[in-house]
Amino acid sequence: MTDEQPAARRTDDPWAGFEGHERVVVARDADTGTRMVIAVHSTVLGPALGGTRMAAYLDSPSPPAAAYADALRLSRAMTYKNALAGLDHGGGKAVIVRDPADPDAKSDAVLHAYGRLVATLNGSYVTAGDVGITVHDMDVIGEACPWTTGRSPERGGVGDSGILTALGVFRGVQAAAAFVLGSDDLGGRRVGVIGAGKVGGRLIERLRGVGADVIAFDPSAEARAAVDGHSPDVRWADSLGELLAEDLDILSPNALGGLLTVDLAERLNARLVCGGANNQLATPAAGTVLAERGIVYAPDFMVNCGGVIQVAEELQGGDLDRARAATERVYETTLRVLERAAAEGITPVAAAEREAEDRIARAREEQVRSREEQVL
Repeated sequence: MTDEQPAARRTDDPWAGFEGHERVVVARDADTGTRMVIAVHSTVLGPALGGTRMAAYLDSPSPPAAAYADALRLSRAMTYKNALAGLDHGGGKAVIVRDPADPDAKSDAVLHAYGRLVATLNGSYVTAGDVGITVHDMDVIGEACPWTTGRSPERGGVGDSGILTALGVFRGVQAAAAFVLGSDDLGGRRVGVIGAGKVGGRLIERLRGVGADVIAFDPSAEARAAVDGHSPDVRWADSLGELLAEDLDILSPNALGGLLTVDLAERLNARLVCGGANNQLATPAAGTVLAERGIVYAPDFMVNCGGVIQVAEELQGGDLDRARAATERVYETTLRVLERAAAEGITPVAAAEREAEDRIARAREEQVRSREEQVL
């Protein structure tokens, strides 16, 4: 069922820049024809924890290759996210290559096959939900795999993780505003929000609650209607281009990643960027351009950790108050990272990665000392 290769040995791999993975599993379920990828980037801090994404990759000429690259990139980001969040987990990510709109894509057969694949890793990877995967889907996956989190309360889970994800992003916005604008008071600040789903919609509600002037874009009429129900004075842009042409204090991307291209970074009218979408930078060069223009980018893996904090808490007993308190610490982490970036003359992404790598290095050194003491 699987074709497993240590990523570090793939010297001819077109994704060789995603070095350092401990294990990558590529599989095809014979019964359903479903392709799956699990990437375990690091287990130094503990079992790898990260979501499962379901997507068809219709825009790619080679869906399996695109899924492989996505899993590698996202799992590496999860290592940094979990380390910055203070979790005792490494990073992992999985992709199921199916169109979630296909009625057969989420059959019990498909989800159970994926659960069995996760189970073959014997707890080195703990899976959760991500784009295209619902709480119900995690319940079904959990029927075939004990290393499953993000389930419904009826199945022993903590439910929708979007609540704390939105909280973490909001606290990140406040901290970044304090650093860039001199105050974390968002009253009257013009904030452009892209994506009004379970994270973006809740973020909009929090922003309006503190008096921010919000202009938003989401192509989904259902998402817009849900936001209008709690924040009727939000202004809606007719297109993404219209929103991006606005003179903004803050841009908050909360849909799919890759928005911040070099071209957009060169023309963006905003003082800072802070949102919940994964992999907002299309390329590292886009982050460099933002920094050169004086636009502060709060790395997504630093501020959107509320969801993984919540599902990690599910493994420890489900204390949501404790998870909320941990998510609130995004504020101090954001300030510390942005201050480090300024002091060291590096981008916020580089500073956030150094923060995470410092914690991982300390853990690795402690493990070496422990093994040496056992030998003695």
